[in-house]
Amino acid sequence: MTKKQVVWLSVVIAVCVIGVGGYMWFDRFVGNNVEIESVIAPNEGTEADKAGEASSSADVAVPADKLNGMWHIADGSKVYWSVTTSKSTVNFVDEAVTGSWNVDLNDAAAMTGEGIVDLNALDSGNSTRDEHVKERDDLLAVTKFPQATFKARSFSALPSEWTEGTSVPLTMTGVLNIRGQDKEVTFDSNAMYKNGQLLLSGKTMVTFADFGMTNPHTVVLETENEFTVQVELVLEKHEA
Repeated sequence: MTKKQVVWLSVVIAVCVIGVGGYMWFDRFVGNNVEIESVIAPNEGTEADKAGEASSSADVAVPADKLNGMWHIADGSKVYWSVTTSKSTVNFVDEAVTGSWNVDLNDAAAMTGEGIVDLNALDSGNSTRDEHVKERDDLLAVTKFPQATFKARSFSALPSEWTEGTSVPLTMTGVLNIRGQDKEVTFDSNAMYKNGQLLLSGKTMVTFADFGMTNPHTVVLETENEFTVQVELVLEKHEA
């Protein structure tokens, strides 16, 4: 191989390396780096799931008195915010979640629930993007509005007796507050009692405009106005 051919080969290799590296950097910068982890696995506790399990033990019934009472959001709980761009759906996760759910299986109207999310802990796996979303006045503006809250106003009726490890569908309607602005929303959810914990998985869809925000755009990406809020909560009962 001549000296000229060696030089050209080196240039081609360098361009390929830079191109691949540049693409990987761009993909990480604008793409999704957070995978959603549900506290209730898909099909867990459903008839299809049970049919695929070989188990000789009988299903364990969970009586109402074991479920009724005050439950508090515990470690392992997360709230996800998912935004769809022209490239992909980008997930943000927030593990700074507190709150409670007062369960009353005998009277759905008596049930209450609330949650508080510290938006300073929002994380998409890209610190530059996170700062942009949290600091801009037309987005979360966390310096002025550090928290998002949800206060449930109503729950759908629930069965008086549950089976451990079996998912129970429910809806909860209430007020979601972001940037000091209220929006009534309904979370389509599932709950499950398992290993002494109450698990709650639910999602709702809102828009940036609902809370006085402008959906972000760049010269290379467009963002849909709608975004998803998904709660994945682990609750523990604090006995009096």
